Amino acid sequence: MSDISIIGTGNMARTIGARALAGGNTVEFTGRDQSKAADLAKALGDGATTGEWGTAPAGDIVIVALLYDGVVPVVTQYGDALAGKVIVDISNPFNSTFDGLAHREETSIAQEVAKAAPAAAGVVKAFNTVFRQVLEKGRPDIFIAGDSDQAKARVEAFIKSLGLRPLDVGGLKMAHWLEGAGLLTVGLANHGVGNLDFSLSITELPA
Repeated sequence: MSDISIIGTGNMARTIGARALAGGNTVEFTGRDQSKAADLAKALGDGATTGEWGTAPAGDIVIVALLYDGVVPVVTQYGDALAGKVIVDISNPFNSTFDGLAHREETSIAQEVAKAAPAAAGVVKAFNTVFRQVLEKGRPDIFIAGDSDQAKARVEAFIKSLGLRPLDVGGLKMAHWLEGAGLLTVGLANHGVGNLDFSLSITELPA
């Protein structure tokens, strides 16, 4: 099992934290509003603690559960406190009309995080293609991207502890396309599927 720190106190932070605790992991919540973090940890019960904003997270895996425009600034603020950690970016940088990505270049929030993070940190993109309620109630595939095999292996083990299947899509440059896949899910939710109760998955032919 893993020691997890989650930066953020929103819906995805709660959902990932609850599932992590159910899988036998420890979870530390940190937020700019310390009282929100404390309330969340109390609500989720045993195994949940709170950390102090801006200080070294207790967990080996640090999940940044913030809106996309806050991720890189927070990683920059934490600086060397993230050295040696595996940083997991779950964000989706959608534009205001939800029909494109907010960045115009072929980059991703995860790639920008890697530029801002200490060299000793590993960065992995994950969880961004799954709607919260599906993550809470279902068993979706979780696509991941990253340049460090060691970092990805640690995130894969964590995902398996949630009872979910991790699927590696390649190096960190593939995070751009995972963000595009996140955009695809929104298009499907608004049109072809018509609701949020689904996820992208891989179907393999029988041998």
